[in-house]
Parts: sequence; structure tokens; C-alpha cells
Amino acid sequence: MTIQLGQTAPDFVQDSTQGPIHFHSWLGSDWGILFSHPKDFTPVCTTELGAVARLAPEWARRNTKVLGLSVDELKDHNAWEADIAETQGSTVDFPILADADKKVATLYGMIHPEADPKVTVRSVFIIDPNKKIRLTLTYPPSAGRSFDEILRVLDSLQLTDSQKVTTPAEWRAGEEVIIAPSVSDDEARKLFPQGWKALKPYLRLVKLSADHKTPSVP
Repeated sequence: MTIQLGQTAPDFVQDSTQGPIHFHSWLGSDWGILFSHPKDFTPVCTTELGAVARLAPEWARRNTKVLGLSVDELKDHNAWEADIAETQGSTVDFPILADADKKVATLYGMIHPEADPKVTVRSVFIIDPNKKIRLTLTYPPSAGRSFDEILRVLDSLQLTDSQKVTTPAEWRAGEEVIIAPSVSDDEARKLFPQGWKALKPYLRLVKLSADHKTPSVP
């Protein structure tokens, strides 16, 4: 199964370090980050889980729940959490799915039938409050994930869902955005009375005024 942007995130029930997770019910009306690992006690993944734990205030600020996944058993997860706290200085306060039967990994298309599953189960999904997939990323086992980038995309999604704008390359919350091409100049004058800078008719940069709600900058 291939997960496509815009489709409904598959629902599931699976055990976790915080009890059984019925995914759609657990997510509720929040945004969600589902990120996966090939196995416990791996060095790169240990640093990643620590990074996600340290970002707890940022996830909360964005009304976002995070959910880890590894294909090892629940007892291994509990021991791994102790290692993460010891080595990364952060307590894992979010659930980690015990996907030993690979039910969720298979449901989300993380495992290619011709590949070693320990290589392919390193994916990230951003899921919106309507349970739609908004981002997918798959990383190699040797490269630790940038959760700063995932936060950046989350900020962009939350902003562009509420305003008729898009965000340029390397954008950070608070910087100039692009007026959506679907917005005419006449409409733009009403939406953005502060004015904008037109580099091309299709590339109009605007600095949002204080009354436009933008995500908090970490």
C-alpha cells in the first residue's frame, strides 16, 4: 500500500507504551506526527526519540500529538526508554507503538516487499485534524531526522490552512509568505491591506500583519 498526500490516514488499534492506541480516537481534533523506527536500541533512533521528547512544549503549542513506532516488543520499548532518558537527558512522554506484528508499518506502506524491513521502517507522517495525510518523509538508517524541519513544515501547513498564502523555500514562522496564485490582486488588496512586493505577477511576497495568526517561533 502506498500512502498518498490528501488521503485519510489509515486507522488502527495497536499496543503502545501508554496502553492500546485507537489511532483516530487518540488523535481527536489535534494534529499528529507518526514516526517510525526499525528496531529498539539503535543509536540514531535513540537520539531522535530524545529530540522529539525535548520538543514537547513545541508540539503542545501547535496542538500536535506525537506517536512513535518500532517493530520490537513492548518490554523492549520500556527498557529503551530508560536508555533514552540516560543518554539524551529527556524522558519520553509520548507513546511508542509496539508494532511487532508490523500491522501499522504494513498499513502505512513502510515496508517494501523486496527490501529489508529494518531499512525501510523509518518514515514520518504529518496528519491533520481531519485525519488527512499532509506530509510523508522516509529517511535512510544512517541519517538522523531533522525534527526542526518537521516543525517548520507543520508551521507552514497550519498557517496556509488558515490564510490564502503559501510559504517559500527555507521559510520560518514570522517571515514573508507568498500570496496564493488563486487570489486575484483585487482580493489580495482586501486580504492584505498592508500591501505586498510583486517580484513577478505570480510571485507576490507579503509580510503578514500582527492580526494574522501565525504559529509561534520556537
